[in-house]
Amino acid sequence: MSSPEWQKASHSDETGGHCVEVAQLPDTRLVRDSKAPEDGHLTLTPATFNRLLTTLKQLP
Repeated sequence: MSSPEWQKASHSDETGGHCVEVAQLPDTRLVRDSKAPEDGHLTLTPATFNRLLTTLKQLP
């Protein structure tokens, strides 16, 4: 298996805050802290990832 292609989330900024990266694989979505990629990642199903995004968008 090749290494996942990580993309910084659109709401991440260059000042060190909100540093989230996402990798999209056929059956999973990976989420990690771009400041500490060696700490691992979350592995989510596409449905769970979509629910996470929906919930986060509802926060103030």
